[in-house]
Amino acid sequence: MKRSPRVSDMTAEELVAEFASISVAQDDALLDADTSGFNRLFQRLESVEAELKGRPGDQRQALLSLYDHENDQVRLNAANATLAVSPKDARALLEAIAESGVFPQRGDAGMALWALDEGISEPT
Repeated sequence: MKRSPRVSDMTAEELVAEFASISVAQDDALLDADTSGFNRLFQRLESVEAELKGRPGDQRQALLSLYDHENDQVRLNAANATLAVSPKDARALLEAIAESGVFPQRGDAGMALWALDEGISEPT
């Protein structure tokens, strides 16, 4: 099995591509009901997001380019990851996903919106 490169060694563009790739793999894991696989991927996704956030100027805005991605899981993850850097656009995307007929992303987006509205979750 090929090891993934360290996120600290990747450019912002490579991190965005990695974020999208992980998100597509998460979608596949969801379709296969592979919870442990999804969770492993989630950990990698969090490390990519944290790396972008920790770079000078908080480079998570690079993930905005994924808002038009064809995969709903990619778009959902990008919206959640950019709530702090682009709250209006991220919320609009979450609302669009929540109104779509695509499960499970529709439910996840709806829950994210509910948690924001109830003050349970705050963008960081």
